[in-house]
Amino acid sequence: MGQRGRNRPGGSARALSEAYDTALLDLDGVVYAGGEAIAYAVESLGTARDGGMHLAYVTNNALRTPAAVAAHLSELGVPAEPSDVITSAQAVARLIADQVPPGSRVLVIGGEGLRVALRERGLEPVESADDDPAAVVQGYGGPELPWGRFAEAAYAVARGVPWFASNTDLTIPSPRGIAPGNGAAVEVVRIATGAEPQVAGKPLPPMHRETILRTGAERPLVVGDRLDTDIEGAFNGGVDSLLVLTGVTDAARLLAAVPEHRPTYVDADLRGLLTGQPEVTGSVEAGFGCGGWTASVRGDAFVLDGEGGALDGLRALCAAAWTHAGDGSCALEAGKALARLGW
Repeated sequence: MGQRGRNRPGGSARALSEAYDTALLDLDGVVYAGGEAIAYAVESLGTARDGGMHLAYVTNNALRTPAAVAAHLSELGVPAEPSDVITSAQAVARLIADQVPPGSRVLVIGGEGLRVALRERGLEPVESADDDPAAVVQGYGGPELPWGRFAEAAYAVARGVPWFASNTDLTIPSPRGIAPGNGAAVEVVRIATGAEPQVAGKPLPPMHRETILRTGAERPLVVGDRLDTDIEGAFNGGVDSLLVLTGVTDAARLLAAVPEHRPTYVDADLRGLLTGQPEVTGSVEAGFGCGGWTASVRGDAFVLDGEGGALDGLRALCAAAWTHAGDGSCALEAGKALARLGW
């Protein structure tokens, strides 16, 4: 699992829901978008669960509690318990608890998800830099978080109080578009203090550790839509991953992926959990083949020959791009080849 230096998508003769015991699923862009379930998500997850796969929901958003996330999933038709949800708030709370005495006060710049996670670890959330906190923690607090909260963080951090962040995602999707995420808020305190926080969320190891501890997964499969959090997190954790094309990553970004952003498998949506994955064959000399397509590099562009399903063509192109790029990012012209596939 977790192949390093991947130069082509992997294949699986078995359905992924049978080959892996636990799916570690991102939420936004994978299970839902704008609060509504993504097409095929509810049915696919239900079938995977009924077949014996454990489903866990892993999110960098520290605002909502696991209970709130589970309730939302259940409303969408995806039955979930709070114990099925792992958040970056839980990961950062464990990170803090490992470094400060039990019962310590922690200055919270964020929402209820952080406060619940800290109390779970026996820590006391406080609101002011004057409350003698042993640590400062920042997590996404929603669009209404007052500017004064960043000042409280800056006051404490400038005094030398250890600083932690649930995650550093610069943006977060919203029903109206892309909004500033917790990473943007962290930058405010960084600029004011010159300090650097310890970060827990995807793609960093504390989040993967939290997920494995809480799920007990032995053969986990990370399922996500973002290369720089979900797929890189799987890479850092040494486990396999499935990229679904229902969120922020498009075909062009996938072809340009650096090694740590290259998923084990690629599929259109969560129906990919219920099927095997085709092998990509071939070589630089012969071209890379998948499902009737052959992809190769000629000059400064890709050439795609044959016909078949669009996903198979994309998998073949990934093999050509990643092999050509080696340890870097592929910058070849892919527009004409992707146009043949409808991307």
